[in-house]
Amino acid sequence: MRYLMSIMSTPESEAADYEVGPEVYEEMGRYNEELVRAGVLLSGEGLAPTSAGAEVVFRDGEATVVDGPFTEAKEFIAGYWVLQVTSHAEALEWAKRCPHPPKGDPTELKLQLRRIAELEDLEGMPEEVRERERERRANQPGDDA
Repeated sequence: MRYLMSIMSTPESEAADYEVGPEVYEEMGRYNEELVRAGVLLSGEGLAPTSAGAEVVFRDGEATVVDGPFTEAKEFIAGYWVLQVTSHAEALEWAKRCPHPPKGDPTELKLQLRRIAELEDLEGMPEEVRERERERRANQPGDDA
């Protein structure tokens, strides 16, 4: 099973005057190394703030580009990990180990954990489309499958 574990940010934490201390990076680095040693980390990256991003909105057959920052949302994906685990429970255990603010710190940190749908989960997909998708995934750069 593959899971996407997203770490969330808020407009406040994306603000230009918000600083992350070196100890946070060190702790996150140790956590990432633990994921690698356990053999469950497939991928993981931090994301640039929404001020450097864009949204593409599709409406009435047209695509409209809206440059960031995205002020309407209350939280954003700040980074992610893709984990290969044997169960939902194992994915939750890894999520609970993520570095977080200590007891007494009012800062809230939120992770979202979602299983990545496999081709077999996509009901209604025609078999010929499913087979083409299997071939595409097998030939992705960096894929050892």
